[in-house]
Amino acid sequence: MTKNGRCTTGSVRPVWSGSKTLCEGNIVINCTSCNAPLRPAAINTQSLVACTSCRSPLRVDAYPAINRALPVGQAVAALQVDKESGCFYHPRKKAVVPCSACGRFLCALCDVSLNNRHICPVCLEKGKSQRKIKSLENQRTCYDTIALMVAALSMLVYWFTIFTAPLVIYLCVRHWNSPGSIIPRTKVRFILAFILAGAQIAGWILFFANIILSP
Repeated sequence: MTKNGRCTTGSVRPVWSGSKTLCEGNIVINCTSCNAPLRPAAINTQSLVACTSCRSPLRVDAYPAINRALPVGQAVAALQVDKESGCFYHPRKKAVVPCSACGRFLCALCDVSLNNRHICPVCLEKGKSQRKIKSLENQRTCYDTIALMVAALSMLVYWFTIFTAPLVIYLCVRHWNSPGSIIPRTKVRFILAFILAGAQIAGWILFFANIILSP
């Protein structure tokens, strides 16, 4: 929230009356000066709006997530008797499953379900950093960018294209359907790289044809 050109924080409190209020949801946003509820028309105006109570100029930017209900987590049961197994990380909490990697007992709070396996937070972080969990993807190789860069940079020394052009064609064909960037984008890089590599190969074919056919 912005007040008089400076960034401030507006207070947000839930409304339990069940009626629709600000942002078409059940949340009321109050003025930072007088704490009076703001009108729905004052939300997401992209400009300063005067409070109806104190006339203080302010700006309110509310994300759609403000109206989302918080997910209900699974309750963690406490140990009832001493013979029950406790969580390795929370000894007073009842263990529900062992870790598939290290075998430590885990409560419902520590249990991370991944591809029908139960993993503790430590093994999950270790698998992420050491890349031991193949199904846990934390980075992707953008083969379309690599192919385009190889095809373009090899033009600086054209003799290299006799080796790089077939490599670019292979990358385009081999990884056409491979997972690309996490941000969705088109295949235009593959297409441009394929065109450049095809032109380079065509140039070499003409070059050798002229040498062979020349008297």
